[in-house]
Amino acid sequence: MLTHEEYTLLLTDDVRTAIRNNRGRDPLAVALDRTIEHARLVATQLKYLARAESKLPSYVEAGCILPPRAFEQCSSERTAAHKPIGGRRVLDLTCGLGVDAHALAARCEEVITLERNEVLAEVARENFRRLGITNVTVLTTDAESYVASCTEHFDWIYADPDRRSAEGRKLVCLEDCSPDILQLMPRLKALAPRLCLKNSPLFDVDEARRLFPECAVEVVSLGGECKEVLILVGEDITPRLTATALDVGSYSVTEPFEPTPPSGFNHEAYRYLVQCDVALQKARLVRRHLHGKADCWSENGYGFATEQPEGIVGRIYAIDHIEPYDPKRLKRSLKGVKAELLKRDFPLAIEELRKRLGVEAGNERRVAFTKIGAAYWTIWLK
Repeated sequence: MLTHEEYTLLLTDDVRTAIRNNRGRDPLAVALDRTIEHARLVATQLKYLARAESKLPSYVEAGCILPPRAFEQCSSERTAAHKPIGGRRVLDLTCGLGVDAHALAARCEEVITLERNEVLAEVARENFRRLGITNVTVLTTDAESYVASCTEHFDWIYADPDRRSAEGRKLVCLEDCSPDILQLMPRLKALAPRLCLKNSPLFDVDEARRLFPECAVEVVSLGGECKEVLILVGEDITPRLTATALDVGSYSVTEPFEPTPPSGFNHEAYRYLVQCDVALQKARLVRRHLHGKADCWSENGYGFATEQPEGIVGRIYAIDHIEPYDPKRLKRSLKGVKAELLKRDFPLAIEELRKRLGVEAGNERRVAFTKIGAAYWTIWLK
């Protein structure tokens, strides 16, 4: 955690100039550079500014301060902007680096955000100043104390509970995180009619619906990686389950439905391979999404279609041909070929497949592997 002394140094002209003048350098080289005062502190900021270029571009452009732990736990600007929250006043129970509060400030007249760590609260205030944000108030307090004494009213409450224990261990169960939203729910309902709760991508969607029976759950991914599981509770919230792949598409259901598995795998008939986005996998909506569009045997598997399907949240590949998995034959066929290997519902990891088949990474061929029933298959893609 950033100390108060380190924060004070990061505000000085000498350290700010050193950070600005050494952008683009290897942070390790900077840390060992004896000509730079407070070199390790400068190097740490350079390291996280480089990491933040795609995750927090506005923060990088404004030259914001990035405490390492707060950076690792924060939303990206893309996922923060996606959250369906608006209105006149919003209460953010968990400021952290302030990325979600930053996004809320663009859609709300006033944002009150709480941060129990004094140094991190100061960092958030300084970063908002550098970002030109004037409608966010950072209060140095914990959510439990504030909620217990608050008599104000808000349109929304937002929370991204801390998912690490005091020892740094990752936490998954909602009641183990801080603040304990389940315990605070009676007071939260008195302060606002709606709650948006951000959870780890490891959080189970069925657990969300068990804890909040009338909620909406949305799994959000970006660039093929699951980023967060959102729970929306309160007035005007329609219970639904949604999988959203940012920049790709979204799929939502309100009624439970279990598609019947296809009767057989006609490997000679299929012309297209469908790879659903990870958000659909996490939400267990793959087979629902592909129903009537492609044959699919598993929530973690591929879809197979005879005609090119439309409206897919994911990727579609044209199939050259499909054959039973035969490693000896594959090794001969792929000898000297640099190939991209894909797999779903297949017992071997990609690196193990490469090792066994003697294939180097590349884009000369693209080959997929899967299991249907008890049989293993190789799908050659065009």
